[in-house]
Amino acid sequence: MGQMEQDPVQAIAKRLKMERESRTWSLADLAERSGVSKAMISKIERSEASPTATVLGRLSGAFGLPLSVLLALAEREQERVASHREQPVWTDPETGYTRRAVSPPNSVLELIEVFLPAHVRVPYPASAFAFQHQQIWVLSGRLDFQEGTVLHHLSEGDCLLLGSPADCTFFNPGTEPTRYVVALTRR
Repeated sequence: MGQMEQDPVQAIAKRLKMERESRTWSLADLAERSGVSKAMISKIERSEASPTATVLGRLSGAFGLPLSVLLALAEREQERVASHREQPVWTDPETGYTRRAVSPPNSVLELIEVFLPAHVRVPYPASAFAFQHQQIWVLSGRLDFQEGTVLHHLSEGDCLLLGSPADCTFFNPGTEPTRYVVALTRR
């Protein structure tokens, strides 16, 4: 999936600690706001554990930041081209869910390419969606997207505009990986 300049676990650890400290939050403060245990946050910050997609969703929601900010691997100069080999890629160690940050840094529109393995379910709290507008465009496979109480069955080529922030779950009901793009802008 391309080489990274920095180890993804260390990059996430650095970003997480920087976001927490910039708010002068203790580990306990972040744990209370995110619903992630203090011990887990500490392990992540020390690069002793790679967080799951669900944990990163909770942490991004607590910070009021897009998940892509937490996954930013390095601060870079304003660029207009994001070459494929330099696009940050993160894989959930628990599920194999993989996301690639496609857009150049500091872009107003963020494009995220996602590969969701067969039968994998990834939940996110409403807080992860509170600060952005999102669309999901399915490139291949099928995606069941639970948005609050509404279930959307999406197939190749379908594009969904998300509504008001709600607890959401991405689920691949198929036997092959699903590939989709998430396009987002800040509210």
